[in-house]
Amino acid sequence: MKLKIRYILSLIFICLFAAESVSQQTSQEKFIQGVTLFSSAKYQEALQIWTEIYDTGYRSANLNYNIGNAYYKLNDIPNAILFYERAYLLNPADENINYNLQIARTLIVDRFQEIPEIFFVRWYNFISLLLSTNTWAIISLAGFLLCLSLLSLYIYSSRYRNKVIGFWFSIFFFILSATSLAFALRNKSLVYDSHKAIISSSLVSGKSSPDNSGTDLFVLHDGTKVTIEDKVGEWYEVRLSDGNKGWIPVNSLNII
Repeated sequence: MKLKIRYILSLIFICLFAAESVSQQTSQEKFIQGVTLFSSAKYQEALQIWTEIYDTGYRSANLNYNIGNAYYKLNDIPNAILFYERAYLLNPADENINYNLQIARTLIVDRFQEIPEIFFVRWYNFISLLLSTNTWAIISLAGFLLCLSLLSLYIYSSRYRNKVIGFWFSIFFFILSATSLAFALRNKSLVYDSHKAIISSSLVSGKSSPDNSGTDLFVLHDGTKVTIEDKVGEWYEVRLSDGNKGWIPVNSLNII
């Protein structure tokens, strides 16, 4: 009976692995097809293929970057910025992503004086995004296991030299594990629990309260980046880069 259960579980695992491999191969083939269409200036057709891949749940900086390029070629700047921002979260060190994002930002209407981010927070976010959440988590787990192994060397070894090596290296790997865990949690917060959004409506007024009767505080145009602070019903409270806050309808923005 146990042998049969193991056989069934193995078969399920193999089927799932095969299905995942086929899915990735299909996505890769469709992506290349989109590249061919884009190179032939068939931007709408390329965009359709790439968005179909995106809608399956597949995520990569390269896919988001190319979707942004297609939107840019179609003169849809807000969606171009949206996908460049999504690409940036997956690969912040990529020069092409950063360059295209900066170019697209120059084409929007709104200009707000930004409150500068504290330098160590900026670097903390940047380093967190250099690797994926899973990669940081694996490094953290490996560091913790090495820490335990070296700690046991320190405790049980009778040689002084081994005790010194075990003690200091266990501290090093503990720090590495804790730091990697912090980066993993920050990466997850930035990529999967993003509170940043791009205005998608051509024109929207920021209200003083979450209803249409509120006083107009400011006007936003499509492509502007905001931070979501709160939600009440069908309204988001957003914060602008200059620190001002107001309420706008949920359907007037897309979350990064």
